Amino acid sequence: MSDVQVALKTNANLGECPRWDEHDQRLYWVDINQKQLHRFNPVTGEDDFVQFEEEIGCFALRAPGKGFVMGMRSGFNFMETWGAALIPIADPEAELTHNRFNDGRCDARGRFVAGTVYPPKDRDGANLWSLDTNLTVSKLADGLLTSNGAAFSPDSAVFYYSDTPKHVIYRCDYDIETGQISNREVFHQFEFGNGRPDGAAIDVEGCYWTALYEGGRVVRLSPQGEILQEIAVPARCPTMVAFGDEDMRTLYITTVGNRPDEELKDYPDSGSLFKVRVETPGIEEYRFGA
Repeated sequence: MSDVQVALKTNANLGECPRWDEHDQRLYWVDINQKQLHRFNPVTGEDDFVQFEEEIGCFALRAPGKGFVMGMRSGFNFMETWGAALIPIADPEAELTHNRFNDGRCDARGRFVAGTVYPPKDRDGANLWSLDTNLTVSKLADGLLTSNGAAFSPDSAVFYYSDTPKHVIYRCDYDIETGQISNREVFHQFEFGNGRPDGAAIDVEGCYWTALYEGGRVVRLSPQGEILQEIAVPARCPTMVAFGDEDMRTLYITTVGNRPDEELKDYPDSGSLFKVRVETPGIEEYRFGA
């Protein structure tokens, strides 16, 4: 078993979307249900946050000094400096009152590709969207319950995303010139009842790392979708992974603290931010507009 450690002892209600900033050597992450964006300094152990009035599901960094682009319940927003007022961009699901943005990531041309979640889950009511650098929005996919696991292959030719309640990860051809996806196929179908694929990240070898919610582990998949490695996490519900530190070989893992009491007896660090050293480094995150 790999040596998974607590990087930050905290009690996130729904920790998600860790993002490493190579410029300031900090890890940013969100607590969706607490409506917070956090920044964590692994050297000093300091963690502070911005409090919002609505859920933030995902975000991407912009160029240094330009802040963040965020997917929230109200749609896409900018926050130009830490704690500044939100600047609305667009809300493509304004009429879908149940939905909020959930998971997203930038491509190599600086587009922000982000999907939503449909909490009632009585139909496939979630979608996948692309926010271009000119601030136009286009729909890439629909028919989802919970859009998750957005990631790009190192050569930008492949886009991955998951539909978490269906336990499936999809692979699509990606046209970096147009930002469109095509030829969707099943990348990996996990068995039901043993963890479902949540947030993800890609390493320099093109392998896809996913956190298995209610599966207590992180899995590394080859570009062909074969399981290469599994890392047990001391929390029942890991939610997403991110590569960080100077060599990009520390895998940070967000988790859920809002769990049943019996489960918390077995996993008392649930809700904390974990870390583990891995052999293969990850890829630096692309920034919006870059």
